[in-house]
Amino acid sequence: MKAFIHISRRNIIASTAVLMVAAMVSISIPLTANAYDEQSTSAMNVDSNGIALQGYDPVSYFTPGGPKLGTSNFIDVNEGTTYRFANADNRDAFKKNPEKYKPAFGGFCAMGVVFGKKLDVNPQLWRVVDGKLYLNVHKEAQARWLDDVPGNINKANLNWPNIRDLTPAAL
Repeated sequence: MKAFIHISRRNIIASTAVLMVAAMVSISIPLTANAYDEQSTSAMNVDSNGIALQGYDPVSYFTPGGPKLGTSNFIDVNEGTTYRFANADNRDAFKKNPEKYKPAFGGFCAMGVVFGKKLDVNPQLWRVVDGKLYLNVHKEAQARWLDDVPGNINKANLNWPNIRDLTPAAL
């Protein structure tokens, strides 16, 4: 009986070690998200209801408070894409100059576009550079983006026309 208990403890310790290693690996590997519809040829990253920026107010990215969720009370449909706003003033500002507030690369991950991919984004990972909103999928992508913003913008600008109308699954 004593040998059985010893083996069981060894198995428990080994199993625990394996689980700890697996947990550390899963934490260290960045999660990648894909655009909502892998088969969509849309140049805009939208959800199943055609809403951009996962419902975040595009104008709010350009304000001191940073991004805020919009509401269904304040919306604008621009070129078939629905944008939500936190208030009427933001909606009206967007209507006056939508190109100023629309995200670069259709709201897909800017670093993903550098590598020729259309990836979904985390709306909390963003930067406004030279008056344009850029979003990224996860913190690691954001960090790489920030390592060389001008170079990454140039690469993404070169790639975007080639992938703009392709499905994420095709890339």
